[in-house]
Amino acid sequence: MVDQVKVAAEEQAPTEQSLRRNLTNRHIQLIAIGGAIGTGLFMGSGKTISLAGPSIIFVYMIIGFMLFFVMRAMGELLLSNLEYKSFSDFAADLLGPWAGYFTGWTYWFCWVVTGMADVVAITAYAQFWFPGLSDWVASLAVILLLLSLNLATVKMFGEMEFWFAMIKIVAIVALIVVGLVMVMMHFKSPTGVEASFAHLWNDGGWFPKGISGFFAGFQIAVFAFVGIELVGTTAAETKDPEKSLPRAINSIPLRIIMFYVFALIVIMSVTPWSSVVPTKSPFVELFVLVGLPAAASLINFVVLTSAASSANSGVFSTSRMLFGLAQDGQAPSMFAKLSKTCGTGERADLLLHVPAGRRGDADGEPERDCRLHHDYHGICDPVYVRVDHYSVLIPGLPQKASASA
Repeated sequence: MVDQVKVAAEEQAPTEQSLRRNLTNRHIQLIAIGGAIGTGLFMGSGKTISLAGPSIIFVYMIIGFMLFFVMRAMGELLLSNLEYKSFSDFAADLLGPWAGYFTGWTYWFCWVVTGMADVVAITAYAQFWFPGLSDWVASLAVILLLLSLNLATVKMFGEMEFWFAMIKIVAIVALIVVGLVMVMMHFKSPTGVEASFAHLWNDGGWFPKGISGFFAGFQIAVFAFVGIELVGTTAAETKDPEKSLPRAINSIPLRIIMFYVFALIVIMSVTPWSSVVPTKSPFVELFVLVGLPAAASLINFVVLTSAASSANSGVFSTSRMLFGLAQDGQAPSMFAKLSKTCGTGERADLLLHVPAGRRGDADGEPERDCRLHHDYHGICDPVYVRVDHYSVLIPGLPQKASASA
């Protein structure tokens, strides 16, 4: 990291209008992990495997490699001035108010759309167990739960994200362990296919769909990383940002290798890539092969909590972004008001839940909403990533930020 400004977080006495630093190191680490593991890994990996074959492993590695440097740039800029609350702050400070305004509002809008898709997806996943449940009832319950969690202290948000991330980690580690055991025991599927690492290169090589298939995998694979930037919105509420943020960001390569690369290698070793059904979750299919009758229910639970984690993170990040914009005079001043008891932006939280609730009871078509979710992130993510990337390339910016601290 760059030479960091030694402005101790604990010296910033919380006032009525300052966010409280209640997120501990374990919260930040799990928020980072949870942000890096999206719903797309569980539900969309079958489609990416069918498009790219074994080369999808390289797709995830390339995307992870690029995002690591984007996150490194974000981390260095955030730590160059501990008064920055999020990436929109350093964009405004270093590029001009227009950059902060544009980055903050596009990011807010992207997560509003994502929240709509997440609420609909959660409703659909809940109907797996409760088929007679009305869409509007499930949507209302989700919205009220998310609102209550985010109106409480930021520590409550950290705890929820901690356990949501743990559920995803356990599911992925279980898949990797079970898959490795199946390969080592030369497990044979009902169709007579033996589990082997040789499936990675024996069925058309590493690039069976050619260069076009390889590049086609990027569009869907990048969706799995939506949320990786959430660490950048926690800077103002982290107890020890100078230690927690670098540790979370520097562990990104290890997380990509473990949770994406290892999982995909195991999946395609147990089931040849050409046999993977695009419309089904490879996670469910692998556990079904083992003979686990509750595989569908377990993965549905994991995906539901993953969508809930995404929605919860979206409420947190957008409310903080709107609070920062309001403090800078780029949003109505009413959204700069914090709760006196909890230190959270209750008005910013309430604003987000209005469109989320309106969309949540619309039609309950999760597939269309997930496509909308993907399309809007495809448009909006490059906006703030580009601003961050551009900022770090300008010589002297960290020093300029330090001087202004």
